[in-house]
Order: sequence, then C-alpha cells, then structure tokens
Amino acid sequence: MSTTDRMSGADRRRWIALAVVMTASFMDLVDATIVNVAIPSIERDTGAGFSAIQWITAGYALAFAVGLITGGRLGDIYGRKRIFLLGTAGFTVASLLCGLAVNPEMLVATRMLQGGTAALMVPQVLSIIHATFSGEERGKVFGMFGAIIGLAAVTGPLLGAVLTQGNLFGLEWRPIFLINLPFGIAGLLLGRRFIDESKAPQALRLDLVGVALATAGLLLVLYPLVEGRELGWPVWGYLLMAGGLAVLGGFVRYERRKSAKDGSPLVELTLFRAKSFAAGIGVQLVFGAACGIFFLVWTLYMQIGLGWSPLHAGLTGLPFTVACSATAGLSVQLLVPRVGSRRVLQGGALTTAAGALLYIGEAYRYGHAVHSWQMALPLLVMGAGMGMIFSPLTDAVLSEVPREHAGSASGLINTTNQLGNAFGLALTSVAFTGTTVIHAFGHAMLWMVAALAVVTLLMAALPKRTTHAPQEVAAETGAETSATETAPEQPALVG
Repeated sequence: MSTTDRMSGADRRRWIALAVVMTASFMDLVDATIVNVAIPSIERDTGAGFSAIQWITAGYALAFAVGLITGGRLGDIYGRKRIFLLGTAGFTVASLLCGLAVNPEMLVATRMLQGGTAALMVPQVLSIIHATFSGEERGKVFGMFGAIIGLAAVTGPLLGAVLTQGNLFGLEWRPIFLINLPFGIAGLLLGRRFIDESKAPQALRLDLVGVALATAGLLLVLYPLVEGRELGWPVWGYLLMAGGLAVLGGFVRYERRKSAKDGSPLVELTLFRAKSFAAGIGVQLVFGAACGIFFLVWTLYMQIGLGWSPLHAGLTGLPFTVACSATAGLSVQLLVPRVGSRRVLQGGALTTAAGALLYIGEAYRYGHAVHSWQMALPLLVMGAGMGMIFSPLTDAVLSEVPREHAGSASGLINTTNQLGNAFGLALTSVAFTGTTVIHAFGHAMLWMVAALAVVTLLMAALPKRTTHAPQEVAAETGAETSATETAPEQPALVG
C-alpha cells in the first residue's frame, strides 16, 4: 500500500471517528431538551407532580454536571476511547430503562442514571477531537461542534413533539427515550472500530474526596430549590443551601491543597488566573441558567397555558431553530473575523434579550388568542441571538488558557454550562409564578432578560479577538503523531 493510500485511510478513520463523537454529543444535547415538550404527556400518564417534573429535567442536568468532572478525569486515566464506549453503552441502557419507567420515581432515577452515563461519554468528545485534529483543522471542527450544539438545542423539542404526538405503537411519550437505542448501538460498533485510544501523557489519580465534596455541595444547594415551591419554602431548605455553599467552599480549599500535594486535583484552579477564562465560566453559568429557565417555561406556556398539542408547540419553534442554526455558522465564518468575538457575543446576548422582551409583549397583547405566526418574530430574534453565542463562546473563553490545560478547561466549561442549566431548571419554581400561566411566563422571561444582562457585563472581560500564542501553534503542528499514540501534552484534568 502506498503512503498516499495509508494517509487517505487514516484521514477517513479520523472523520468517521469525528462523526461518531459528534453524534454522541448531538444525542446527549437533544436528550436534555427533548423531554420538555413531552412533560404534559408524562404528567398525565404517570401522575407526576410539579417537583417530580422538575426532577425529571433537572435531575438529568445535575447528574450530568456533577459527573462531567469525574468522567473527564476517568478518560485521562483509563483511556478516552474506553470511557467513551462505556458511557455510550450506559447511556443506551439508561435510555431503555427510561422508556420502560412505570412511575415518576423510576423515571427520575433512570433520568439521573442517563445523565450520569452521559457524563462519562461527553467529556471524551472534546479530548478525542483535541487528540485527533490539530492547527486550523481543529478550529474548523470546533466551529462544526458549535453548530451541532445550536442545532441540537432546538431540534430536541420538535423531535419530542413529533414522537409524543405520533404516539407510536401506543407508547405515548416513551419513544423520546427509545429513539436513542439505534444511535447508541451504532455508536458502540463504529466507535470501537474507528476511534483510536488516547490518555493523558502523565499518570493521574482520581480525586475521590474532591468528587464527594463537589457532589454533596451541589446536591445540598439544588435539592431545596427544586422542592421549595411544593413544600412552602421551609427553613431547613435555606439551611441546606447555606450548608451546600460552605461545602463548595471547602471543596475549593481542598483542591488547592491537593494540587500542591500531588498535582492531581479534580479541578485545575490555576485556570482561573486567566481573566477571560474566569469571566467565561461566569458567562457559561448564567447563560446556562437562562437557557434552563426558557426552554422549560416555554413548553409549559404553550402546552399548559395555551392548550396546544406537542406538535403544534414543536412546530411553533421552527423560526427559532432556523435562526439559531444559521447564525451559529455565520457568526464564526463572517462576524467574528470582522468585528471580533467579544462584540459578536455581546451582540448575541443583547439580541436574545430584545427577542425575549418582544415575546413578553406579544404574550400579554394577545393573551390566549395568540397564534404561532405572532410568535415568529420574537423567536427569530431570540434564535439569532443564541446562535451568535453558541459557536464563538468556547473559543473566546479558551483563548488565554495555556495549551497544556486546554482539555481541563474545556471540560470545566462543559460542566459549568450544564450546572447553570440545572440551576435554571431548579429556579423555574421561583421564576414561573403569576396569577395566570401567561403572567407566569412573562415573569420567567424577565428573569431570563436579567440573566442576559449579567452575561453581557461579564463578556466585557473576554478578549476582543481570539488569538493563539506562537508556542501553542508550534505545539499543535508538532503534535501530529500516530493516532495510536497518546494525545498531545494536556493534563486534561477535567475532560
């Protein structure tokens, strides 16, 4: 076989591997939103209360957020391909169990299992991409990744609507989970063949104490937020949240000592020395919360407030889908090179906020008589704004991070975004209040606008334009080793 043939075969393997990991990311992102549109059907079929509904959505996001940190570390230690395949297998089995759930408690438990297994699968995606592609090629791949994120975030509700309304084989909402089975099985077969193994270049150990502290702290904060509304906001809830914040403070102190002791902390805290990274983490957290609030209350507004069918609600979101997907690609290819990433991101946040205010006005103006076409303009504006944020944000946040910590930083960004989403879902019980569902929707949207205002301010700390240091480019061009070797030097302490 000629050298050209061997290179062509290796190149084909890389792109097939990319398709596999991108599909896994798409499957996870769709699954995080696909449930929202099926909530009324789940509520009717299982008799789930408001807190159970919140846990069905927030439980997934919480388990995912907490597990991402550990999942990334496990990939560094035991091999990213191995943990990716383990996570994919677990996610597929958990999806089957979700589809077979017989009561709200079982569905909440299996959704958390689904989120936990996704946390093994997803952190390996960025690390596998980082190990497989280099230089300008990697930038293009991350642009594709951003577009996938934007598309998946809005495809989930429409797909959920079609599957729920179709009532395939009389299964009602259950196909929204069962649809993952063929994709999961295909991912296992193709991933085993085409993804090459990689690990962190130095030996690492799992920080079990850090895992326990992070998990306990997050649960103590989020549990009272989810249960507070139905329980009348008891005093013990506030005490638990205060205790959770104290535990998270202890986690940070422990991680500092752990880093000084053996260099194997769960989270690499030195990353926060980069101003753009610290601000970017804040952006991810608050923006994730805004998205968590919006996508859930939007569904409740259309299906419970207006009495629309799942398919009607899903089709109403098409303008959002089209605008978000279009601007996700255009923002990276056209806008960022011309005006810089910071201006694009801030413009996206302000555009999304303007669309939200326009949506509130339409909802109050037309009340229960509102039609889908009257929502089209606000949704187009909001979709365009979110598309301008999804794609450029990761590159901007990572721009001042040393290359050896790129994997760790990517994983922490992913974790923070999911944690923000979990907070947003938990805060829905606080934000979604009013005399009618329409007024509750308007109130929740104002929370979203406030979050976007904070996001805009935090974005001021991001660099005007993303740059790559000469030593990073040199490292990247020198990192094109055989795919069977370990990844380029990156501790990838989180994922």
